[in-house]
Amino acid sequence: MTHVTETRTAEPDAVDRNPSGRTFLGQPGALANLFSVEMWERFSFYGMQGILLIYMYFQTTEGGLGIDEGVATGIVGAYGGMVYVFCILGGWVADRLIGSERAMFYSALLIMAGHIALALVPGIPGLVLGLLLVAVGSGGLKANVANLVGHLYTREDPRRDAGFSIFYMGVNIGGLFGPLVTGWVQQSWGFHLGFGLAALGMGIGLLQYSIRRKDLPEDVHAVPDPLPRSQYPKWIAIAAAALVIVGVLLGTGVVHAGNLADVVVILAAAAAVAIFAYLLASSKVTGVERSRVIAFIPLFIGSAAFFALFQQQFTVITLYSDTRLDREILGWEMPIPWVQSINPIFIILFAPVFAWLWTRLGQRQPNTPVKFALGIALMGSAFLLFLPMVSTAAVPVLWIALILFAATMGELLVSPVGLSLSTKLAPLNFPVMMVALYNLSVALGTALAGSLAGFYSADNEGTYFGVLGAVTIGIGVLMLLVSKPIHKAMKGVD
Repeated sequence: MTHVTETRTAEPDAVDRNPSGRTFLGQPGALANLFSVEMWERFSFYGMQGILLIYMYFQTTEGGLGIDEGVATGIVGAYGGMVYVFCILGGWVADRLIGSERAMFYSALLIMAGHIALALVPGIPGLVLGLLLVAVGSGGLKANVANLVGHLYTREDPRRDAGFSIFYMGVNIGGLFGPLVTGWVQQSWGFHLGFGLAALGMGIGLLQYSIRRKDLPEDVHAVPDPLPRSQYPKWIAIAAAALVIVGVLLGTGVVHAGNLADVVVILAAAAAVAIFAYLLASSKVTGVERSRVIAFIPLFIGSAAFFALFQQQFTVITLYSDTRLDREILGWEMPIPWVQSINPIFIILFAPVFAWLWTRLGQRQPNTPVKFALGIALMGSAFLLFLPMVSTAAVPVLWIALILFAATMGELLVSPVGLSLSTKLAPLNFPVMMVALYNLSVALGTALAGSLAGFYSADNEGTYFGVLGAVTIGIGVLMLLVSKPIHKAMKGVD
Protein backbone atom coordinates (compact mmCIF):
# COMPACT_ATOMS: atom_id res chain seq x y z
CA MET A 1 0.00 0.00 0.00
CA THR A 2 2.82 2.43 0.82
CA HIS A 3 4.53 1.68 -2.49
CA VAL A 4 1.33 2.50 -4.41
CA THR A 5 0.98 5.81 -2.60
CA GLU A 6 4.55 6.81 -3.34
CA THR A 7 4.09 6.00 -7.03
CA ARG A 8 0.87 8.01 -7.27
CA THR A 9 2.14 11.08 -5.43
CA ALA A 10 5.30 11.12 -7.55
CA GLU A 11 3.33 11.68 -10.78
CA PRO A 12 2.53 15.38 -10.36
CA ASP A 13 6.05 16.05 -9.05
CA ALA A 14 7.42 15.04 -12.47
CA VAL A 15 5.93 18.24 -13.90
CA ASP A 16 8.21 21.29 -14.12
CA ARG A 17 7.28 23.24 -11.00
CA ASN A 18 8.88 26.47 -12.26
CA PRO A 19 8.53 26.69 -16.07
CA SER A 20 9.56 30.38 -16.22
CA GLY A 21 12.90 29.69 -14.51
CA ARG A 22 12.52 32.86 -12.44
CA THR A 23 12.59 32.98 -8.65
CA PHE A 24 10.84 35.18 -6.08
CA LEU A 25 12.46 35.53 -2.65
CA GLY A 26 14.07 32.13 -3.19
CA GLN A 27 10.73 30.57 -4.24
CA PRO A 28 9.36 29.56 -7.67
CA GLY A 29 8.71 32.66 -9.81
CA ALA A 30 4.96 32.02 -10.21
CA LEU A 31 4.56 32.63 -6.47
CA ALA A 32 4.96 36.36 -7.21
CA ASN A 33 1.90 36.30 -9.49
CA LEU A 34 -0.25 34.40 -7.01
CA PHE A 35 1.07 36.64 -4.21
CA SER A 36 -0.05 39.71 -6.18
CA VAL A 37 -3.51 38.54 -7.22
CA GLU A 38 -4.30 37.42 -3.69
CA MET A 39 -2.99 40.72 -2.34
CA TRP A 40 -5.44 42.68 -4.52
CA GLU A 41 -8.27 40.26 -3.78
CA ARG A 42 -7.69 40.68 -0.06
CA PHE A 43 -7.52 44.47 -0.54
CA SER A 44 -11.01 44.34 -2.02
CA PHE A 45 -12.32 41.75 0.47
CA TYR A 46 -11.04 43.36 3.67
CA GLY A 47 -11.68 46.85 2.34
CA MET A 48 -15.34 45.89 1.96
CA GLN A 49 -15.38 43.92 5.22
CA GLY A 50 -13.89 46.87 7.09
CA ILE A 51 -16.96 49.04 6.45
CA LEU A 52 -19.59 46.28 6.11
CA LEU A 53 -20.74 46.01 9.74
CA ILE A 54 -20.95 49.74 10.36
CA TYR A 55 -22.75 50.14 6.99
CA MET A 56 -25.43 47.81 8.28
CA TYR A 57 -25.92 49.20 11.80
CA PHE A 58 -25.24 52.91 11.19
CA GLN A 59 -28.49 54.83 10.90
CA THR A 60 -29.80 55.89 7.48
CA THR A 61 -29.00 59.50 8.39
CA GLU A 62 -25.32 58.42 8.55
CA GLY A 63 -25.47 56.59 5.21
CA GLY A 64 -26.14 53.14 6.74
CA LEU A 65 -29.07 50.73 6.66
CA GLY A 66 -30.18 51.05 10.30
CA ILE A 67 -30.09 47.30 11.03
CA ASP A 68 -30.05 46.17 14.70
CA GLU A 69 -26.47 45.66 15.96
CA GLY A 70 -27.05 42.06 17.06
CA VAL A 71 -28.61 41.14 13.73
CA ALA A 72 -25.84 42.92 11.85
CA THR A 73 -23.04 41.03 13.66
CA GLY A 74 -24.87 37.76 12.95
CA ILE A 75 -25.08 38.61 9.25
CA VAL A 76 -21.36 39.45 9.14
CA GLY A 77 -20.51 36.14 10.82
CA ALA A 78 -22.85 34.21 8.53
CA TYR A 79 -21.50 35.93 5.43
CA GLY A 80 -17.90 35.28 6.50
CA GLY A 81 -18.76 31.64 7.18
CA MET A 82 -20.51 31.24 3.82
CA VAL A 83 -17.37 32.44 2.06
CA TYR A 84 -15.62 29.35 3.37
CA VAL A 85 -18.63 27.06 2.88
CA PHE A 86 -18.59 28.03 -0.78
CA CYS A 87 -15.04 26.70 -0.88
CA ILE A 88 -16.76 23.30 -1.23
CA LEU A 89 -18.45 24.46 -4.41
CA GLY A 90 -15.24 26.01 -5.70
CA GLY A 91 -13.30 22.86 -4.89
CA TRP A 92 -15.88 20.58 -6.52
CA VAL A 93 -16.01 22.69 -9.69
CA ALA A 94 -12.20 22.63 -9.91
CA ASP A 95 -11.81 18.92 -9.14
CA ARG A 96 -14.60 17.74 -11.44
CA LEU A 97 -15.26 20.35 -14.13
CA ILE A 98 -12.66 22.95 -15.08
CA GLY A 99 -9.51 22.62 -12.94
CA SER A 100 -8.08 24.93 -10.28
CA GLU A 101 -6.67 27.66 -12.50
CA ARG A 102 -9.85 28.47 -14.43
CA ALA A 103 -12.03 28.08 -11.32
CA MET A 104 -9.89 30.65 -9.53
CA PHE A 105 -10.04 33.12 -12.44
CA TYR A 106 -13.83 32.96 -12.87
CA SER A 107 -14.29 33.26 -9.09
CA ALA A 108 -12.34 36.52 -9.12
CA LEU A 109 -14.75 37.87 -11.75
CA LEU A 110 -17.69 37.11 -9.42
CA ILE A 111 -15.97 38.93 -6.57
CA MET A 112 -15.55 42.07 -8.66
CA ALA A 113 -19.22 41.89 -9.72
CA GLY A 114 -20.26 41.65 -6.06
CA HIS A 115 -18.34 44.77 -5.06
CA ILE A 116 -19.85 46.63 -8.02
CA ALA A 117 -23.34 45.61 -6.79
CA LEU A 118 -22.59 46.95 -3.30
CA ALA A 119 -21.35 50.20 -4.82
CA LEU A 120 -24.19 50.80 -7.31
CA VAL A 121 -27.33 49.01 -6.06
CA PRO A 122 -28.88 50.88 -3.10
CA GLY A 123 -30.34 49.48 0.12
CA ILE A 124 -31.01 45.89 1.13
CA PRO A 125 -31.15 44.52 -2.48
CA GLY A 126 -27.60 45.75 -3.11
CA LEU A 127 -26.44 44.27 0.21
CA VAL A 128 -27.94 40.83 -0.53
CA LEU A 129 -26.77 40.66 -4.16
CA GLY A 130 -23.31 41.98 -3.36
CA LEU A 131 -22.66 39.68 -0.41
CA LEU A 132 -23.93 36.64 -2.32
CA LEU A 133 -21.64 37.27 -5.31
CA VAL A 134 -18.63 38.03 -3.12
CA ALA A 135 -19.25 34.96 -0.94
CA VAL A 136 -19.50 32.57 -3.91
CA GLY A 137 -16.51 34.14 -5.66
CA SER A 138 -14.32 34.32 -2.58
CA GLY A 139 -15.09 30.69 -1.73
CA GLY A 140 -14.01 29.57 -5.18
CA LEU A 141 -10.89 31.71 -5.14
CA LYS A 142 -9.76 30.74 -1.64
CA ALA A 143 -10.04 27.00 -2.27
CA ASN A 144 -8.15 27.15 -5.53
CA VAL A 145 -5.48 29.79 -5.10
CA ALA A 146 -4.00 27.86 -2.14
CA ASN A 147 -4.00 24.71 -4.27
CA LEU A 148 -2.16 26.62 -7.03
CA VAL A 149 0.50 27.67 -4.51
CA GLY A 150 0.83 24.02 -3.47
CA HIS A 151 1.40 23.06 -7.12
CA LEU A 152 4.59 25.14 -7.18
CA TYR A 153 6.35 22.62 -4.90
CA THR A 154 6.96 18.93 -4.56
CA ARG A 155 5.62 17.44 -1.32
CA GLU A 156 9.18 17.05 -0.02
CA ASP A 157 10.34 20.59 -0.89
CA PRO A 158 11.56 22.17 2.40
CA ARG A 159 10.64 25.63 1.02
CA ARG A 160 6.94 24.76 1.05
CA ASP A 161 5.93 26.19 4.47
CA ALA A 162 8.11 29.24 3.87
CA GLY A 163 6.41 29.77 0.50
CA PHE A 164 2.97 29.67 2.11
CA SER A 165 4.14 32.16 4.76
CA ILE A 166 5.34 34.56 2.04
CA PHE A 167 2.04 34.09 0.20
CA TYR A 168 0.23 34.80 3.46
CA MET A 169 2.20 38.02 3.79
CA GLY A 170 0.71 39.11 0.44
CA VAL A 171 -2.73 38.35 1.83
CA ASN A 172 -2.07 40.71 4.70
CA ILE A 173 -0.59 43.53 2.62
CA GLY A 174 -4.01 43.65 0.97
CA GLY A 175 -5.64 43.24 4.37
CA LEU A 176 -3.65 46.20 5.68
CA PHE A 177 -4.40 48.74 2.96
CA GLY A 178 -7.99 47.68 2.22
CA PRO A 179 -9.56 48.92 5.50
CA LEU A 180 -7.25 51.95 5.60
CA VAL A 181 -8.31 53.18 2.16
CA THR A 182 -12.00 52.25 2.26
CA GLY A 183 -12.33 53.43 5.88
CA TRP A 184 -10.90 56.84 4.98
CA VAL A 185 -13.04 57.10 1.83
CA GLN A 186 -16.18 56.01 3.71
CA GLN A 187 -15.60 58.60 6.42
CA SER A 188 -14.95 61.33 3.83
CA TRP A 189 -17.31 60.49 0.94
CA GLY A 190 -19.63 57.68 2.01
CA PHE A 191 -20.01 53.91 1.97
CA HIS A 192 -20.75 53.32 -1.71
CA LEU A 193 -17.54 54.93 -2.96
CA GLY A 194 -15.67 52.72 -0.49
CA PHE A 195 -17.31 49.63 -2.00
CA GLY A 196 -16.43 50.96 -5.47
CA LEU A 197 -12.74 51.11 -4.52
CA ALA A 198 -12.94 47.45 -3.48
CA ALA A 199 -14.20 46.61 -7.00
CA LEU A 200 -11.33 48.60 -8.54
CA GLY A 201 -8.77 46.69 -6.47
CA MET A 202 -10.11 43.34 -7.67
CA GLY A 203 -10.02 44.57 -11.25
CA ILE A 204 -6.33 45.50 -10.92
CA GLY A 205 -5.57 42.05 -9.51
CA LEU A 206 -7.34 40.31 -12.41
CA LEU A 207 -5.50 42.37 -15.03
CA GLN A 208 -2.12 41.61 -13.50
CA TYR A 209 -2.88 37.91 -13.12
CA SER A 210 -4.00 37.56 -16.74
CA ILE A 211 -0.62 38.78 -17.99
CA ARG A 212 1.42 36.11 -16.12
CA ARG A 213 -0.94 33.09 -16.16
CA LYS A 214 1.46 31.19 -18.41
CA ASP A 215 4.14 30.98 -15.69
CA LEU A 216 2.17 28.37 -13.69
CA PRO A 217 2.98 24.64 -13.97
CA GLU A 218 1.02 22.89 -16.71
CA ASP A 219 -0.83 20.55 -14.34
CA VAL A 220 -2.81 23.43 -12.74
CA HIS A 221 -5.15 23.13 -15.74
CA ALA A 222 -5.82 19.43 -15.16
CA VAL A 223 -9.17 18.17 -13.88
CA PRO A 224 -8.24 15.52 -11.25
CA ASP A 225 -11.58 13.68 -11.17
CA PRO A 226 -13.62 14.62 -14.29
CA LEU A 227 -17.39 14.38 -13.98
CA PRO A 228 -18.81 12.06 -16.67
CA ARG A 229 -21.18 13.80 -19.08
CA SER A 230 -23.83 11.27 -18.20
CA GLN A 231 -23.94 12.68 -14.65
CA TYR A 232 -24.50 16.29 -15.69
CA PRO A 233 -28.35 16.09 -15.55
CA LYS A 234 -28.21 14.61 -12.04
CA TRP A 235 -26.04 17.42 -10.70
CA ILE A 236 -28.08 20.10 -12.44
CA ALA A 237 -31.18 18.67 -10.74
CA ILE A 238 -29.37 18.66 -7.37
CA ALA A 239 -28.40 22.31 -7.80
CA ALA A 240 -31.96 23.28 -8.76
CA ALA A 241 -33.38 21.41 -5.77
CA ALA A 242 -30.93 23.13 -3.43
CA LEU A 243 -32.01 26.55 -4.73
CA VAL A 244 -35.68 25.64 -4.24
CA ILE A 245 -35.02 24.49 -0.65
CA VAL A 246 -33.15 27.72 0.14
CA GLY A 247 -36.00 29.74 -1.36
CA VAL A 248 -38.61 27.89 0.71
CA LEU A 249 -36.62 28.28 3.96
CA LEU A 250 -36.22 32.00 3.37
CA GLY A 251 -39.78 32.49 2.16
CA THR A 252 -41.33 30.74 5.15
CA GLY A 253 -39.11 32.55 7.66
CA VAL A 254 -37.43 29.40 8.97
CA VAL A 255 -34.14 31.04 8.01
CA HIS A 256 -33.94 34.77 8.61
CA ALA A 257 -31.36 37.46 9.31
CA GLY A 258 -31.52 36.89 13.06
CA ASN A 259 -30.53 33.20 12.98
CA LEU A 260 -28.42 33.18 9.84
CA ALA A 261 -25.11 32.70 11.68
CA ASP A 262 -26.48 29.69 13.60
CA VAL A 263 -27.70 28.16 10.34
CA VAL A 264 -24.24 28.54 8.80
CA VAL A 265 -22.67 26.87 11.87
CA ILE A 266 -24.92 23.84 11.34
CA LEU A 267 -24.34 23.85 7.58
CA ALA A 268 -20.55 24.05 7.91
CA ALA A 269 -20.43 21.27 10.51
CA ALA A 270 -22.71 19.01 8.46
CA ALA A 271 -20.72 19.66 5.27
CA ALA A 272 -17.45 18.84 7.05
CA VAL A 273 -18.83 15.56 8.40
CA ALA A 274 -20.09 14.64 4.92
CA ILE A 275 -16.76 15.39 3.21
CA PHE A 276 -14.72 13.52 5.83
CA ALA A 277 -17.06 10.53 5.45
CA TYR A 278 -16.87 10.68 1.66
CA LEU A 279 -13.06 10.78 1.63
CA LEU A 280 -12.70 8.01 4.18
CA ALA A 281 -15.14 5.75 2.29
CA SER A 282 -13.82 6.43 -1.23
CA SER A 283 -12.08 3.58 -3.04
CA LYS A 284 -9.86 6.21 -4.68
CA VAL A 285 -8.20 6.94 -1.31
CA THR A 286 -5.33 4.64 -0.32
CA GLY A 287 -4.65 3.36 3.18
CA VAL A 288 -1.87 5.87 3.81
CA GLU A 289 -4.05 8.70 2.48
CA ARG A 290 -6.95 7.57 4.70
CA SER A 291 -4.72 7.75 7.80
CA ARG A 292 -3.74 11.29 6.82
CA VAL A 293 -7.40 12.30 6.45
CA ILE A 294 -8.13 10.92 9.94
CA ALA A 295 -5.17 12.91 11.33
CA PHE A 296 -6.72 16.06 9.90
CA ILE A 297 -9.92 15.69 11.99
CA PRO A 298 -8.52 17.01 15.33
CA LEU A 299 -6.65 19.72 13.43
CA PHE A 300 -9.97 20.72 11.83
CA ILE A 301 -11.57 21.05 15.27
CA GLY A 302 -8.64 23.05 16.63
CA SER A 303 -8.71 25.37 13.63
CA ALA A 304 -12.45 26.01 14.11
CA ALA A 305 -11.86 26.88 17.78
CA PHE A 306 -9.08 29.29 16.84
CA PHE A 307 -11.14 31.14 14.23
CA ALA A 308 -14.21 31.34 16.47
CA LEU A 309 -12.17 33.89 18.43
CA PHE A 310 -9.91 35.31 15.75
CA GLN A 311 -12.74 36.27 13.37
CA GLN A 312 -14.41 38.32 16.09
CA GLN A 313 -12.23 41.19 14.91
CA PHE A 314 -15.03 41.70 12.34
CA THR A 315 -17.86 41.43 14.87
CA VAL A 316 -17.20 42.03 18.58
CA ILE A 317 -13.92 43.91 18.13
CA THR A 318 -15.54 46.23 15.57
CA LEU A 319 -18.30 47.04 18.11
CA TYR A 320 -15.64 47.36 20.83
CA SER A 321 -13.71 49.79 18.63
CA ASP A 322 -16.82 51.90 18.10
CA THR A 323 -18.05 51.99 21.71
CA ARG A 324 -15.13 51.20 24.06
CA LEU A 325 -11.98 52.41 22.31
CA ASP A 326 -10.44 55.86 22.61
CA ARG A 327 -9.66 56.47 18.93
CA GLU A 328 -8.77 60.14 19.29
CA ILE A 329 -5.18 61.02 18.42
CA LEU A 330 -4.11 64.69 18.83
CA GLY A 331 -7.66 65.86 18.25
CA TRP A 332 -8.23 63.60 15.21
CA GLU A 333 -10.51 60.56 15.48
CA MET A 334 -9.24 57.42 13.80
CA PRO A 335 -11.85 55.70 11.56
CA ILE A 336 -13.36 52.54 13.07
CA PRO A 337 -12.19 50.23 10.23
CA TRP A 338 -8.55 51.19 10.78
CA VAL A 339 -8.40 48.92 13.84
CA GLN A 340 -8.74 46.00 11.42
CA SER A 341 -5.43 47.01 9.79
CA ILE A 342 -3.45 46.44 13.01
CA ASN A 343 -3.42 42.66 12.55
CA PRO A 344 -2.08 42.84 8.95
CA ILE A 345 0.70 45.21 10.08
CA PHE A 346 1.95 42.55 12.50
CA ILE A 347 1.61 39.87 9.80
CA ILE A 348 3.71 41.90 7.37
CA LEU A 349 6.37 42.46 10.02
CA PHE A 350 6.51 38.92 11.38
CA ALA A 351 5.52 36.60 8.49
CA PRO A 352 9.03 36.91 6.98
CA VAL A 353 10.49 36.15 10.43
CA PHE A 354 8.40 32.97 10.69
CA ALA A 355 9.25 32.03 7.07
CA TRP A 356 12.96 32.48 7.83
CA LEU A 357 12.61 30.54 11.08
CA TRP A 358 10.94 27.52 9.46
CA THR A 359 13.52 27.52 6.65
CA ARG A 360 16.39 27.87 9.13
CA LEU A 361 15.13 25.08 11.39
CA GLY A 362 14.31 22.76 8.48
CA GLN A 363 13.61 19.29 9.85
CA ARG A 364 14.11 20.55 13.43
CA GLN A 365 11.04 22.82 13.41
CA PRO A 366 7.99 21.85 15.52
CA ASN A 367 5.57 19.59 13.71
CA THR A 368 2.18 20.92 12.61
CA PRO A 369 0.08 19.61 15.55
CA VAL A 370 2.44 21.37 17.98
CA LYS A 371 2.24 24.60 15.97
CA PHE A 372 -1.55 24.35 16.03
CA ALA A 373 -1.61 23.79 19.79
CA LEU A 374 0.60 26.80 20.50
CA GLY A 375 -1.39 29.01 18.12
CA ILE A 376 -4.73 28.10 19.70
CA ALA A 377 -3.40 28.78 23.22
CA LEU A 378 -2.06 32.17 22.11
CA MET A 379 -5.46 33.10 20.69
CA GLY A 380 -7.12 32.27 24.00
CA SER A 381 -4.49 34.35 25.81
CA ALA A 382 -5.32 37.32 23.57
CA PHE A 383 -8.91 37.28 24.80
CA LEU A 384 -7.75 37.20 28.43
CA LEU A 385 -5.87 40.44 27.74
CA PHE A 386 -9.22 42.22 27.48
CA LEU A 387 -9.83 41.61 31.19
CA PRO A 388 -7.54 44.32 32.69
CA MET A 389 -9.48 46.95 30.70
CA VAL A 390 -12.97 45.94 31.82
CA SER A 391 -13.23 48.85 34.29
CA THR A 392 -11.57 51.37 31.94
CA ALA A 393 -14.03 53.82 30.37
CA ALA A 394 -11.96 54.58 27.25
CA VAL A 395 -9.53 51.81 26.25
CA PRO A 396 -6.26 53.02 24.65
CA VAL A 397 -5.62 52.05 21.03
CA LEU A 398 -2.23 50.62 22.07
CA TRP A 399 -3.97 48.09 24.31
CA ILE A 400 -6.07 46.70 21.45
CA ALA A 401 -2.82 46.59 19.45
CA LEU A 402 -1.29 44.39 22.18
CA ILE A 403 -4.31 42.07 22.06
CA LEU A 404 -4.12 41.80 18.28
CA PHE A 405 -0.36 41.17 18.50
CA ALA A 406 -0.97 38.07 20.63
CA ALA A 407 -3.72 36.95 18.23
CA THR A 408 -1.39 37.47 15.25
CA MET A 409 1.35 35.31 16.74
CA GLY A 410 -1.24 32.57 17.09
CA GLU A 411 -2.46 33.16 13.55
CA LEU A 412 1.03 32.71 12.11
CA LEU A 413 1.23 29.31 13.80
CA VAL A 414 -2.17 28.16 12.53
CA SER A 415 -3.37 29.77 9.32
CA PRO A 416 -0.50 29.59 6.77
CA VAL A 417 0.63 26.27 8.25
CA GLY A 418 -2.94 24.92 8.01
CA LEU A 419 -3.18 25.85 4.33
CA SER A 420 0.14 24.16 3.62
CA LEU A 421 -0.87 21.06 5.59
CA SER A 422 -4.16 20.66 3.72
CA THR A 423 -2.27 20.40 0.42
CA LYS A 424 0.28 17.95 1.88
CA LEU A 425 -2.31 15.63 3.47
CA ALA A 426 -4.62 15.69 0.43
CA PRO A 427 -5.40 12.40 -1.35
CA LEU A 428 -4.15 12.50 -4.94
CA ASN A 429 -7.66 12.41 -6.42
CA PHE A 430 -9.12 15.07 -4.09
CA PRO A 431 -6.52 17.86 -3.73
CA VAL A 432 -8.89 20.84 -3.69
CA MET A 433 -11.45 19.12 -1.45
CA MET A 434 -8.88 18.96 1.35
CA VAL A 435 -8.22 22.67 0.99
CA ALA A 436 -12.01 23.13 1.08
CA LEU A 437 -12.11 21.11 4.32
CA TYR A 438 -9.55 23.40 5.91
CA ASN A 439 -11.58 26.40 4.78
CA LEU A 440 -14.69 24.76 6.25
CA SER A 441 -12.98 24.84 9.63
CA VAL A 442 -12.59 28.58 9.13
CA ALA A 443 -16.26 28.75 8.04
CA LEU A 444 -17.36 27.04 11.22
CA GLY A 445 -15.22 29.34 13.34
CA THR A 446 -16.29 32.49 11.47
CA ALA A 447 -19.99 31.67 11.77
CA LEU A 448 -19.45 30.91 15.47
CA ALA A 449 -17.84 34.34 15.77
CA GLY A 450 -21.13 35.81 14.54
CA SER A 451 -23.26 33.62 16.81
CA LEU A 452 -21.11 34.29 19.89
CA ALA A 453 -21.18 38.04 19.22
CA GLY A 454 -24.86 38.02 20.18
CA PHE A 455 -23.82 37.30 23.79
CA TYR A 456 -21.44 40.25 24.00
CA SER A 457 -22.24 43.55 25.65
CA ALA A 458 -20.20 46.17 27.49
CA ASP A 459 -21.88 45.07 30.72
CA ASN A 460 -20.76 41.42 30.53
CA GLU A 461 -17.47 41.75 28.65
CA GLY A 462 -15.43 40.40 31.56
CA THR A 463 -17.35 37.13 31.60
CA TYR A 464 -17.49 36.99 27.80
CA PHE A 465 -13.77 37.40 27.16
CA GLY A 466 -12.72 35.43 30.23
CA VAL A 467 -14.78 32.31 29.49
CA LEU A 468 -13.95 32.19 25.78
CA GLY A 469 -10.25 32.80 26.45
CA ALA A 470 -10.00 30.10 29.12
CA VAL A 471 -11.88 27.49 27.06
CA THR A 472 -9.69 28.15 24.02
CA ILE A 473 -6.47 27.84 26.03
CA GLY A 474 -7.79 24.50 27.31
CA ILE A 475 -8.33 23.31 23.73
CA GLY A 476 -4.75 24.31 22.90
CA VAL A 477 -3.38 22.34 25.86
CA LEU A 478 -5.43 19.29 24.86
CA MET A 479 -4.11 19.56 21.29
CA LEU A 480 -0.56 19.61 22.62
CA LEU A 481 -1.21 16.46 24.67
CA VAL A 482 -2.41 14.50 21.61
CA SER A 483 0.10 15.98 19.14
CA LYS A 484 2.29 12.82 18.99
CA PRO A 485 -0.43 10.35 17.87
CA ILE A 486 -1.77 12.93 15.40
CA HIS A 487 1.68 13.38 13.91
CA LYS A 488 2.17 9.62 13.68
CA ALA A 489 -1.11 9.25 11.76
CA MET A 490 0.10 11.86 9.25
CA LYS A 491 2.42 9.16 7.85
CA GLY A 492 5.60 11.10 7.23
CA VAL A 493 4.03 14.51 6.63
CA ASP A 494 5.36 17.21 8.96
